[in-house]
Amino acid sequence: MKKSPSPTVEESQLFRDAIKGTRKIKQDTIRAELRPVKQKHLLRESRETLGVDHFFSDEYQPYLDQDGPTRYVRADISPFELKKLKRGSYSPEIYLDLHGMNQQQAKLELAALLSLCRRENLHVASVMHGIGKHILKQRIPSWLAQHPHVQAFHQAPREWGGDSAILVLLDVDE
Repeated sequence: MKKSPSPTVEESQLFRDAIKGTRKIKQDTIRAELRPVKQKHLLRESRETLGVDHFFSDEYQPYLDQDGPTRYVRADISPFELKKLKRGSYSPEIYLDLHGMNQQQAKLELAALLSLCRRENLHVASVMHGIGKHILKQRIPSWLAQHPHVQAFHQAPREWGGDSAILVLLDVDE
């Protein structure tokens, strides 16, 4: 990489003339930072109020086939279950609408929904993420694939949201 030559005396004088009458900007940016201990306390409180027992990692990227609609089936589950979700054979027993939420809020609500489904023995849930900027549409499948009780999920049929929703098949205690 070549160094640029230092400015000549005339160039330096031109620069000084151009900025004459200006003043130095004072750094007045305020940064509100929470201490890590307080952050952990707030996270624990929010988890307890929602009754959440599983939390999702943002770094984990499962292998999800990019061709076609969003879909996933756990290795120990029959692929026929995924086909039933695609056809609409399973109707959702509970709905979660995530429109207008940020990623952190959506993650907590999704974890709370899955916990509720386990407690109430609900097998199929519909998660409506919307279309928007595709942020939640991309994140939700990776979060769902991490959960140990999610058997499969597929983009919802048109009558339950189409491109803007996912049907989730859960295993629950019998």
